[in-house]
Amino acid sequence: MRAIILATIAAFIISSCNNPDKKTMSSYTTSNETKSDSSSGYASVNGLKMYYEIHGAGTPLVLIHGGGSTIQTTFGRVLHDFAKTHQVIAVEMQAHGHTADIDRPLSFQQDADDIAELLKQLKIDKADIFGFSNGASTALQFAIRHPEATNKIIVASTFYKKAGAPDWFWDMMSNATFEGMPQPYKDAFLKINPDTNALHRMYERDVARMQSFPDITDEQMRSIKSPAFIIIGDKDVTTAEHIVEMQRLIANSRLAIIPGGHGEYIGEMTMPQDSIVIAATVSMINKFLSEPITK
Repeated sequence: MRAIILATIAAFIISSCNNPDKKTMSSYTTSNETKSDSSSGYASVNGLKMYYEIHGAGTPLVLIHGGGSTIQTTFGRVLHDFAKTHQVIAVEMQAHGHTADIDRPLSFQQDADDIAELLKQLKIDKADIFGFSNGASTALQFAIRHPEATNKIIVASTFYKKAGAPDWFWDMMSNATFEGMPQPYKDAFLKINPDTNALHRMYERDVARMQSFPDITDEQMRSIKSPAFIIIGDKDVTTAEHIVEMQRLIANSRLAIIPGGHGEYIGEMTMPQDSIVIAATVSMINKFLSEPITK
């Protein structure tokens, strides 16, 4: 096991398809307040009108946001950095952000299938997949269900079994209220879609999905052959013991436990911003993505 902790962070610091709605976003504001040519659009995937954005050029890297979130609330502080070396495809999943809800259950398996179909329409045969929180559960399902389309995966701040989260997390989920939803998530959603009913519906469906969280079996985890980089904060919603077990089950994987809370290491919008830790995390991920895959 290659565990990367604070000392390693310090070392890194030192040392067009079926889509008539595609449009150019030449004034897109990036995380460091510069502007770059980008595009956005909608693709019809499995009955869903899915919103996506494309930034930069290079090896495709799919970004999958967390529950209740948008592209910007999860990745707004790091997206531009990844777009310097990758073709970033950032998506918004069913009921989130620009992507309206439809009459079907929310599931991580379905989310993975929707992304796979999007990549087919974009004529992308294989991509790196970076998921955070709920998006990381989707990344795991993508690697399990679509191995032929998976290059590498970054699995950030998630668990593969309910037992992997501490009791306080499930107590919180069983007593969740809309009033307790982080205000930045509400503001980001309503900025995109002012329909408060849609916001409530998204919240209710996300909570219900987590309350009935489906375990991934050990056998399914062992079936993942793509290189994986697993990341959590030391004050995250996943226990360290569980994340070590996840790393042991995925043969070609490595692990980073970074000081901070849920997504703090990538500047998730509800977390404090520490530019040094964020830059170090981006450097670690880029290094992982740049390494050749060994059989």
